[in-house]
Amino acid sequence: MTKEKNFYLPSEWERQSYIQLTWPHAETDWAYMLEEVETCFLNIAHEIASRQPLLLVAPDFPEVLKDFKYIDNVTFVKCPTNDTWARDHAFICMTDPHADPQLLDFCFNGWGMKFAADKDNMINSRIKKHGIINGDYINRRDFVLEGGSIESDGKGTLLTTSLCLLSDNRNDVMSRKDIERYLIDCFNLKQVLWLDYGYLAGDDTDSHVDTLARLCPDDTIAYVKCNDTSDEHYNALLAMEEQLKTFRTTDGKPYRLLPLPMANAIYDDECIRLPATYANFLIMNNAILYPTYNQPNNDNEAAKVLSEAFPGREIVGIDCRALIKQHGSLHCVTMQYPESVYNGKQI
Repeated sequence: MTKEKNFYLPSEWERQSYIQLTWPHAETDWAYMLEEVETCFLNIAHEIASRQPLLLVAPDFPEVLKDFKYIDNVTFVKCPTNDTWARDHAFICMTDPHADPQLLDFCFNGWGMKFAADKDNMINSRIKKHGIINGDYINRRDFVLEGGSIESDGKGTLLTTSLCLLSDNRNDVMSRKDIERYLIDCFNLKQVLWLDYGYLAGDDTDSHVDTLARLCPDDTIAYVKCNDTSDEHYNALLAMEEQLKTFRTTDGKPYRLLPLPMANAIYDDECIRLPATYANFLIMNNAILYPTYNQPNNDNEAAKVLSEAFPGREIVGIDCRALIKQHGSLHCVTMQYPESVYNGKQI
């Protein structure tokens, strides 16, 4: 007897296999600070590959990984790339315990055609052709969607932001109602929670939800809170907090809200504020990797909050001051894959 297929969008804290990194190189916007950012990527790779399989994408195998301690846990895919933001160009996977996973390939257009993305938009199909992941390829390139713009609890709730999904040059021919219906149908959802407030100065993504608020186990949302009334973000993040208080689970219960600290302002050489956020953490099977910014009080407070949100997981900080110089952080450069995607092949 064939069991009914019931695909769903898993939460990030469900069992995983690969975590993808798309490596920086001299033909990316990182060229002027390549050594600095490669050090950061090397630290991330170390923390990932010491715990889980690492899927590495790059035009050539990075020289800095030639003597990598955990090389046996790395699967390399040789592929042309524009940039490094795996969260936004990688597959978004649907799972079902009785079927192979679905590998959904959405259109990535450089966050509303702000940046070139022709090579990045082809990474998924190239990975699939290499034969190193299980799953059925699903072409969704008629819809623009980035992984950093959505959060799933694995129970039918999707959290997103209206500033991003309703922005120009993504799916602007569709209304909010159209997009919500598309998401519900595509991911078999029960509800979409739209955050209408909140932003970070220096953010290129039009307010990806993973810079602001994150779904966590046990009906919890960890979110960025600003306590400084003189900060430019204060009013918008306060409005976001008030809206989060109105959100309800599919059972009609309010969420447990855990405030993450707002990072102290960090500026680039042109005095442009950079989007430093503690919400941009990566959930792994047994650990949480979170960005730090050489701000001991804030870094430590963020770790405490994440320990409360994810009891039993190791909380590991990684200095991500290099990443924010190109307006992203740790979650932005990674993408996790469900356990069923792994087939153990290495090339």
